[in-house]
Amino acid sequence: MTKWRPDPSQLRRPAYLSLAEQIANAITDGKLSDGAQLPPHRKLADDLQLSVQTVSRAYDELSRRGLISGEIGRGSFVQTRPREPEPPYLPERLGEVIDLSILKPVCEQIHLEKLRQAFGWLSENLPSSSALSFRPNMVFPRHRTVATEWLARCGLDASPLNISLTNGATSGMTVALMSVAPPGSTIATEAISHHTLVPLCGYLGLHLEGLAIDNEGVMPEALDEACRTGPIRAIFLQPSVINPMAALMSTERRQALAAVAAKHDIAIIENDILGPLVENRPPPMAAFAPERTLYVTSFTKITVPGLRIGYLVAPDRYVAAVANRHLVSSWMATPAMAEIATRWVSDGTAMDLVNWQRRALAGRHAIAAEMLAGLSYRAHPQSLHVWLPLSGSHTEEGFVSQARLRGVAIAPGKSFHTADHGWTPAVRISLGSTTEGELRTGLGIVASLAQGNPEELLLAI
Repeated sequence: MTKWRPDPSQLRRPAYLSLAEQIANAITDGKLSDGAQLPPHRKLADDLQLSVQTVSRAYDELSRRGLISGEIGRGSFVQTRPREPEPPYLPERLGEVIDLSILKPVCEQIHLEKLRQAFGWLSENLPSSSALSFRPNMVFPRHRTVATEWLARCGLDASPLNISLTNGATSGMTVALMSVAPPGSTIATEAISHHTLVPLCGYLGLHLEGLAIDNEGVMPEALDEACRTGPIRAIFLQPSVINPMAALMSTERRQALAAVAAKHDIAIIENDILGPLVENRPPPMAAFAPERTLYVTSFTKITVPGLRIGYLVAPDRYVAAVANRHLVSSWMATPAMAEIATRWVSDGTAMDLVNWQRRALAGRHAIAAEMLAGLSYRAHPQSLHVWLPLSGSHTEEGFVSQARLRGVAIAPGKSFHTADHGWTPAVRISLGSTTEGELRTGLGIVASLAQGNPEELLLAI
């Protein structure tokens, strides 16, 4: 049992968070070493004249931050060694929490009804190949042809022979990375990028290098410098609003990045899961560099979350690699989902739902503009979220914890951070994950926290 103890005179309200901060600082300062056992909940509560519940909440907060771990029957121990990264969103939705942490489209009864109708249609029209075949080439030729229609709406002219159906964007990203970069390779990306990219590259044995960004995304000179000073194999980009900062990259920037990629002969992996939802956008990177871009899009964020299907478009030189990597990682996309997506593209349902989503987002952004008035935040009319930089002495951990204490879950910016330089604390706030009423309430709480000082009240004990 460690000899270090928290100082009760330094406790502030909320007590559990203040206690957690003291213990966290002791770990950072080396006063508590890895493996050190913390006092039992009741003993520490008695020592500090706090409730057992307060100490339990403090330990839960430290566990959430990855600083301690609990072992049933043994106690709580300091854990400073790296562990699996936590997602930026709540793993499960709790009834009393307004969850603005997970990125999802606005959903209402119409989406459930559309999917129910689709499954009803499928029960009568499922082709034998989709039910009985193990061979992707036997199942998906028709689906790939229809996919070209959807990709044209995304601004991309693609051949069916270059299209793979995937179980959503994550599957497409994984296959694309495996296809262009063997283990040990380095992948470049935006300094603020996709939250699954860091762990995914780690699992695949890839190094990830975050590059300097501006209001449009990656700066071409940063990519050029990285390619000249190190063996960059590919760059992962999210140029069309889905990135955490909700930035829309200009045509000129896309052309400049395509030129740098061609100069150094590196691959481009483009994540474009909002597709035609974003109005008046430039063509995708794949249109400027079709010979080297692996393009990923999906239906999950723009139609119905349950429609977990997407497209991965690969240039000729990567087609065989994509087919092989997809085979060993997923075998093939789920045929039933592919049937629904193909029908919805053909009969116009998919685009109808995209247009519905665009209108719904307009209402959500109007609420955000009202409730966050006076705050400087980043958004796009078709973004599913806003990005709120934190000013003054606000820290991400403290801000997220204070919001959670007041019943609102938001995503910390560190979950999207891929570089050690140029970092400004921020949070991502989803606009589509709950009702309009809860969104208004949640944003009001976030705004009051952002506009106030992070000073804590003295604790009377």
